Amino acid sequence: MTVPKAFFFDVFGTLVDWRTSIAREAEATLKPLGYALDWLAFADAWRGEYQSAMDEIRYKGRTFEKLDVLHRGNLEKILPRFKVSGVSEAQLRHLNLGWHRLDAWPDSAPGLTRLKRQSMVAPVSNGNISLMVALARRNGFPWDAILGSEIAHDFKPKPRVYLAACEALDLPPGECMMVAAHSSDLAQAAKNGLRTGHIARPNEHGPGKGEPAPTVPVDVAGANLVDLASKLGI
Repeated sequence: MTVPKAFFFDVFGTLVDWRTSIAREAEATLKPLGYALDWLAFADAWRGEYQSAMDEIRYKGRTFEKLDVLHRGNLEKILPRFKVSGVSEAQLRHLNLGWHRLDAWPDSAPGLTRLKRQSMVAPVSNGNISLMVALARRNGFPWDAILGSEIAHDFKPKPRVYLAACEALDLPPGECMMVAAHSSDLAQAAKNGLRTGHIARPNEHGPGKGEPAPTVPVDVAGANLVDLASKLGI
């Protein structure tokens, strides 16, 4: 297989472990205030508002806003479910920025570094630019550029997000590969002419609650990002 000139990456779940990271961040902020919650359930609930918030922009005419803004609104939405109140503005802001402090899966930075030997690497995420910068600095992601929702002013799986990334690097879609742990993301990328690579993250949403393999046709599939690089001969 010819190696693509650019690799684009989904980030949440594909490169970083959002679930245990957000559970840790919630506990660090709320436990000192006297709360004893199911921290993983809290992380799941917060993430559970993700798609519906973006749908307001994707399909219902809401003006584009960064994911940081949507995350803050989603946080305020779920706090009453867990009977959490009396959290200061500074504490809420710190907790919301927990999404900037997510930890990577162990293979993510080594895999990106290998792929970068031959090709450009960039996130094509629904996360905003400052969020992607923070995750890169925390985890050693060697991005060549930061692409995705903020440059497209829309959210995946809208075609504009994938195509704007290709245009930013002056490449046709067929010379770019979208890499993700989510078959739905890859299916949409393929519809827009991009090549596709799947990474198994079988425990993304908890033990056995992720994708161990793609459910749609892809160009290459790896057990992790290093394995995917090996299968491409890099």
